[in-house]
Order: sequence, then structure tokens, then C-alpha cells
Amino acid sequence: MYGDDSEGGGDLEGGWDTVLPVGGTAVRGVHVAGYRSHPGGRLDMRVLPQPFVTVVLGFGDTLLHIEGGSGRAALPGLVAGPVPGPTRIRSGRFSCVELRLSPLAAYAFMDTAPADLQGAVTGLQEPWGAPGRRLGERIAGAGGWPERFALVDRFLVERAARAPTADAEVAASWAAIVARQGRVRIGDLAAACGWSRKRLWARFTAQVGLTPKRAAMLVRFHGAARRLRAGADVAEAALACGYVDQSHLHREVREFTGCTPGALVRLATSADVDVDVDVDGDAPARAAHRVDIGTHPGTQATHLAKQPTQPAKQPTHPGQAPDSSGSAATHLAKGKTQ
Repeated sequence: MYGDDSEGGGDLEGGWDTVLPVGGTAVRGVHVAGYRSHPGGRLDMRVLPQPFVTVVLGFGDTLLHIEGGSGRAALPGLVAGPVPGPTRIRSGRFSCVELRLSPLAAYAFMDTAPADLQGAVTGLQEPWGAPGRRLGERIAGAGGWPERFALVDRFLVERAARAPTADAEVAASWAAIVARQGRVRIGDLAAACGWSRKRLWARFTAQVGLTPKRAAMLVRFHGAARRLRAGADVAEAALACGYVDQSHLHREVREFTGCTPGALVRLATSADVDVDVDVDGDAPARAAHRVDIGTHPGTQATHLAKQPTQPAKQPTHPGQAPDSSGSAATHLAKGKTQ
């Protein structure tokens, strides 16, 4: 999700803190972070396409006011698919735990079909039903960030024991799309896994929620958007990400976001809460690191720092039990604002 303070798009006023768990999460393909606005802060954001599923578990008295293609709603949390459609989120002071799941992790852990997550932002009841609602309630009643992250870990590990597994051919095709930053031929993917194009198209779409071509376009767009936010001009981003020319990049940015690359840059750099995420479902969760968010004065970043005598838990695949040799002891450590 990105904030946009141009053309009425929104912003993140007052600054935010970010909290990350030590050692990532207990399962692969899932990134977890905590966000907490500073006193007097407010949230006004547009949700943009990204190659993962976003789950927001809010806690406190403030609701998220969501405006999108399916109408308006006030919810304590939300789920946004990789291509959620035009959606705007507003709130006052807000705190939440956010999960970002690779499409393969979403296939394993969500109760709804991946295709049903496209084109809309929904409440937690849609993909997780009553267990998701109870998780949100427990996070709201938790005594601090370590307990909140532990609740999320426990929830994911319990679901991992009965999670479905994507076809190896689908997982390999998704990994190739990510590794090559979307610059792949669907025929080559099908040949590599020994399937016909038709079979790959059907199985990939059923398990990822996007066609292979659409997934490749999304991953390529994500890479271009990151380069543009980092300061590259349109020509540089187009060349680096494999677009035919600047016009090609313009068309895809407008198709995914409804705005021009220039507007996308303003939208992202005004209040960027992007976290570097492994979108490959087979990539291990990363160790905690400090992440600065936003460009507003007073924005801080925090992380959960591990005690040196305690080993961090090992990330596992769905269906694999976490390492029982010990858990990470944690405390809050304040990071410096850059």
C-alpha cells in the first residue's frame, strides 16, 4: 500500500513507527510487520497492485474506512489481493499488524479461492472466517508487539498443518517469473515443466489467482515502480525492466494504477511504507532489520531485537513444524530516523 498526497490521493500525516519480528515468521512466503501511527496521525492511502496478498489486522478503537469498486465499508481489518482494483483507505490514528503473503502462501493459508481475492478489498471474514475474526480480537487484546507476533505465528503454524500445497510446476513457474522479474515467455515456462500451455494456464490461474501472463506483467510493473520510486527516470526504468519503450511502461502503469508514471512517483515517495518483501513463496523469511517508513518529520522505525543467548526460530514450509529448540527472546529497540 502506498500513500498519495498529490491530486487528492492521500497521505500519512504525523509519522509512523514500524516494528518487525526477529527472524521473520515461522513459515516461508509470509512477511509480518507492525505499524503504529504517532499521536495526531491519520491515514489516507490508495491500495495499488503488488505481487502479494496483503492482510491488515487492526487493533484499537479506530476503524479503516474503505472506498472501492464494491462500495464503502468500515472495518477493523482487511484483505487485498495482488490486483485489488481502485481502492482508497482512510482512518484516524491507527495501529495494525500487516501480513504480506506470496501468492503461493496465500493459496496455502486462505480459505477462499485465489481468484476471489482479485479486484476487491474485503474484510477478514472472507478468507479466514471465524478464525480470522478471533485472531484479530486476540491481537487487539495482546499486551505488546512480541505477543501479537507470537499470535500470528501460532495461527499460521496451525493452518500449515492442513494447508494445501501448490503443484510443483506452478511453484517453479512462479519462481521463474520472480527470478526473471517478469521477463518470461509463457511457452518457455510450459516447456520447462513439461505441460501444455493450456494446462499451465489453468493450473497456475487456479492456484495463484492470476494468469501466468498477468502475473509476469505484475512482477515487472512492481520492479519498475520500485525503480521509479528510487529516483530512476521513465526511460531508465523501462530499459532496466524489459519494456519495449517508454510508451509501453506508460501503458502498463496506467493499466495497473490509473495514473501516469510521474503521478506514481509522487504517490509513492510522498509517504512510502514499502517493505522489501520476498515475493517468492519458497524464499526463507528474513531476519529482522530496521526499516524507515515515510518522509515526514519525526518518522521512526523500530524492530524487535534478539537477545544474543537465544536462537531464533527457523522458518518452515506449510505442513512442517517449527523448530522446537527454542524461541527468540525479544525487546523493543528504537531505531534512528534517517
